[in-house]
Amino acid sequence: MNIKESIETKLQSLQPEFLEVINESHKHNVPKGSESHFKVIIVSEEFQGKMLLARHQMVNKILADELAHSIHALTLNTMTSKEWSDKGGETNNSPPCLGGSSRKQVY
Repeated sequence: MNIKESIETKLQSLQPEFLEVINESHKHNVPKGSESHFKVIIVSEEFQGKMLLARHQMVNKILADELAHSIHALTLNTMTSKEWSDKGGETNNSPPCLGGSSRKQVY
């Protein structure tokens, strides 16, 4: 099972109404075929009444092993059904890559 599939499988524990896991590694300075940068869009009633930080902590706890060993960056979009509907099923783009270790240091 690759990392994307592992994320999808583990996040099923939140009983998502909608789940999309997008490998955004190709947008970064990593080898072709890498699985290190992901965007997760998850819509679940498990988030009802929870602040954004608590939602992200829930996801981070579920993906603790991947975050510790495989994932370098994770963009999370965590919403309830109503929030997803209010946004028209749209999310913000992930922040642009700043180049990682290839970026010139400015002092």
